[in-house]
Amino acid sequence: MLSSTYVSAGPPAADEPLYGRYANPTWSDLELALAALEGAALPALVTASGMAAIDAAVSLVPAGGRVVLPRHAYQLTGALLDDLAGRTGLRVTRVDVADTDAVLAAVRGTGGEGRADLLWVESPTNPMLEVADVPALVAGAHEVGALVAVDNTFATPLVQRPLAHGADLVVHSVTKYLAGHSDVVLGAVLTSDPELHDRLATFRRLHGAIAGPWETWLALRGLRTLALRVERSQASAAVLAERLAAHRAVVEVRHPSLPSDPGHERATRLLAGYGSVLGVRPRGGAAAADAVVDAVRLWVPATSLGGVESLLERRRRFATESPTVPEDLLRLSVGIEDVEDLWADLHQALASAG
Repeated sequence: MLSSTYVSAGPPAADEPLYGRYANPTWSDLELALAALEGAALPALVTASGMAAIDAAVSLVPAGGRVVLPRHAYQLTGALLDDLAGRTGLRVTRVDVADTDAVLAAVRGTGGEGRADLLWVESPTNPMLEVADVPALVAGAHEVGALVAVDNTFATPLVQRPLAHGADLVVHSVTKYLAGHSDVVLGAVLTSDPELHDRLATFRRLHGAIAGPWETWLALRGLRTLALRVERSQASAAVLAERLAAHRAVVEVRHPSLPSDPGHERATRLLAGYGSVLGVRPRGGAAAADAVVDAVRLWVPATSLGGVESLLERRRRFATESPTVPEDLLRLSVGIEDVEDLWADLHQALASAG
């Protein structure tokens, strides 16, 4: 609904819309739909962007608290936490999220740091596609009273539902798969805990990173084809991963569908699919990776993911990307184009780059 204010008189009811920063009927429709997809007991809270959703979740950490973060995670999640560390005394510990024992040791603070207040999980991670044992991490973190937040953007609720494993929070960049058409910037945070939900809603209302009703409507439109888009892009990603792994111009491919991938067993056991993002390292280093980006014609050189079009980029072109990400790593987001067309374009780009 395109309205900033609503007719109201007298003491407002708890669920009465008063002002556009508090609630909007279009928000409510999307929030209920996302809650149903994620299996949340309470409506989602939509936000102006995925970063706004991340910021809201991190706001639950007390002053001087500690967050355990995957060493490979969305680069601006790390940048946000580093910014807060410099300004507020927040402490950040980075871990290999695929190493369950190491993660739980960090959460417990066995190195003398004290137990963590929040464990942040990505699975698969961005951009290295490590797969976490989410049920084990949730159980271990809860033993010491830490909250667990899972960024479920890559997997989508069709592949993974972290709240079913006991996670306290789920965040999404709705911009990506949920909206799915690269025409909206939006985020969401979900919880089944009433107290956490109230705190997150208050944070959104006070800090003002609210969703626009038009963007919310676009995301609702995108949800209608989510299952079809994810099914098609995942199937194509698996085909491309297998072919790329056998290509003489490729050094390494990361995709959990590959039996040789470090996350294959865990993904097969815990996830309902392998995702639509690939990590590819062409032979010849960063220069060859850049040449592949320059040579593609159907694939789009761009930094997002989860849309109907296939995108690729060399991740270390960003100064804020983790230094442990290989310089030559290409992140490929597979869209819904014909897989043979996608393969032909990659094949010719690899040939010209070599």
